[in-house]
Amino acid sequence: MTLYQQLTEGKHFFLIAGPCVIEDDAVMMEIAEKLRALTDSLHIPFVFKASYTKANRTSIDSPTGPGLDAGLRILQRIKEQFQLPILTDIHETKEVAAVAEVADILQIPAFLSRQTQLIVQAASTERMVNIKKGQFMAPEDMASALKKAASTGNQQLFATDRGTSFGYHNLVVDFRSFITMADFGYPVIYDVTHSLQRPSLGKTSGGSPELARPMAQAALATGYVDGLFVETHPFPAKALSDATTMLPLNSMEALLKNCILHYKIAKENR
Repeated sequence: MTLYQQLTEGKHFFLIAGPCVIEDDAVMMEIAEKLRALTDSLHIPFVFKASYTKANRTSIDSPTGPGLDAGLRILQRIKEQFQLPILTDIHETKEVAAVAEVADILQIPAFLSRQTQLIVQAASTERMVNIKKGQFMAPEDMASALKKAASTGNQQLFATDRGTSFGYHNLVVDFRSFITMADFGYPVIYDVTHSLQRPSLGKTSGGSPELARPMAQAALATGYVDGLFVETHPFPAKALSDATTMLPLNSMEALLKNCILHYKIAKENR
């Protein structure tokens, strides 16, 4: 069974989780170790995520991460030490080959979801590719993005909804999006924490992480969501990126246990 099948054909939804951006070794190892133990105990397929560079930052003063080489070394160490698949963002075509040597899933960020060359080159590596729906896109527009990736022959694709722009500095999740994107034939992921952002409020983005549990449960209850994407940190207030939206690491167990119940009921009644 391929990793793609392991993620998508189990009895539970799969989880993509980790900090927003790569931080120091101690923080990274703590998050990876605790999430590995938690998902093992709950039998949830798990992919560790973190970005080596955050190319889309509100302020010039915002931390952007350790960069490609240093970031990939840390991700490789996590992959080997905890035997975990890895997801990370790519931003330019010149990064793709190096990232594909380490990451199992190449992620196309929401603001780059229409970048044809980036999508095609990522899919050409034969790695799994997760395309995030741009905040400016209708869900049906994701069909074209997925077709770009599929044109390479790669069918190991995911479509992720992270919310849609709703006026200035706000996002809304249209739950019809999950049904629309599921019709394209690929697993659908709900990006819980990013969908709760208040984008570009001043020099940073705000957020409402207290809504994560009901939103995740509601998304899974549609029966059309196969995976959850969650950013988490031992001390979100001290995180280098997305501090206002990440979930405390110690809250993940309660979130996942509740989500398992909703996912099971939804699948049984579809």
